[in-house]
Amino acid sequence: MDEEKLLGRAVRRLWQGFSDLPPHSQTVAEDRIAAVLTEVSDRMRDNFPYHHPLYAGQMLKPPHPVARLAYALAMHLNPNNHALDGGRASSAMEKEAVANIAGMIGWREYLGHLTGGGTLANLEALWVAGKLRPGAKIMASAQAHYTHARISEVLGLDFAAIPVDERARMDLKALRLMLERGAGGTVVATLGTTAAGAVDPLPDLLDMRREYGFRLHVDAAYGGYYLLADNLSTEASRAFACLVEADSIVIDPHKHGLQPYGCGCILFRDPSAGRFYRHDSPYTYFSSDDLHLGEISLECSRAGAAAVALWATQRLLPMERGSEFARNLECCRKAALTLYDRLHGDPRYLTLFPPELDIVLWAPRAASASAISELSRDYFKRAAAHNLHLALADLPAGLLQVYWQDVDFDRPTVTCLRSCLMKPEHLEWIDRIWEILDGIAR
Repeated sequence: MDEEKLLGRAVRRLWQGFSDLPPHSQTVAEDRIAAVLTEVSDRMRDNFPYHHPLYAGQMLKPPHPVARLAYALAMHLNPNNHALDGGRASSAMEKEAVANIAGMIGWREYLGHLTGGGTLANLEALWVAGKLRPGAKIMASAQAHYTHARISEVLGLDFAAIPVDERARMDLKALRLMLERGAGGTVVATLGTTAAGAVDPLPDLLDMRREYGFRLHVDAAYGGYYLLADNLSTEASRAFACLVEADSIVIDPHKHGLQPYGCGCILFRDPSAGRFYRHDSPYTYFSSDDLHLGEISLECSRAGAAAVALWATQRLLPMERGSEFARNLECCRKAALTLYDRLHGDPRYLTLFPPELDIVLWAPRAASASAISELSRDYFKRAAAHNLHLALADLPAGLLQVYWQDVDFDRPTVTCLRSCLMKPEHLEWIDRIWEILDGIAR
């Protein structure tokens, strides 16, 4: 596919829409720009090749070509989705794109918008939670993203980390003990933890919400799109099916939504949450009376190009069960299960629980936690030398002891290897990945 040709054609069509304006001169030093771009290209080679299936480390999923092209096209106008005056078309496209995400969950009435990423989206969710439950505690699992504790500190909210069970999910008994002490404010359920890919038991948390009356926020920044996959475990499928009952939800299109950074999404089930955002700033709204995205967002200036890219991707790849988009997610999970089965069946490796989504945690077998950690770091370096890029994760010994009963846990944490198989192409590359791992182990 000739992306340069496609973009050039689209740019020419874009400028035709402004052909009635009088011409104006714009000095462009093409030779100087070309020299700088050559330098940029050379500098950018110093990067992990996360576009390739041999990159199987962090959550780095390449944007879809249509997202790259639509983003680049929109940048010729550089719209600002803070106000309709800054980006009329891109603001309308954002509303449509967000409505598609809400519709995927099952919401028709909601309040939502895009953000610069999952961190800011979660900040808005906890900010509203603090407004609704002043002084109440925020509770998330010990494997939830670290930003929840940091955000709570920024907002002046009390935070408690709830221990996890043997599958890295929130421990319901520990949560109940906390709630019995009258700490019920907001519980953050994570559908797809960033370290282990664990899915918190959302159906059980909804039962507890009916009992204790806390607010339930779901951080599905990484895992949210797996709602569409048909090859999840029964427990995970039940959890995603309950997303519709959450009070607020965060999903990151720049993860499994095939978008460039940064593109997060915050959704509130109750549209009246918008009352906390309202402000009077007439100098940014000089020609529009409709609802502005800036009136329901803590951010001000936001790249309209992000909305355009998301809208274009959804137009090309509808978010429906059985669709190409959903089948690609299913390939990612199948790739993770395939790698897990090979590791689990090989005595040279140690594994934990089977992957819930597309993250696999594992380690080279050794007698002690220290030796395992050293070997994991060695594998990480040696795999990279063969162009296989993995990730390292420090996990608490308490999470591993139930699986690795013969290991001497001489340290409180163990450095393990982590493979995030977020590309559907990973399924076709498992044999090559295994060949490299087998060679290192030999």
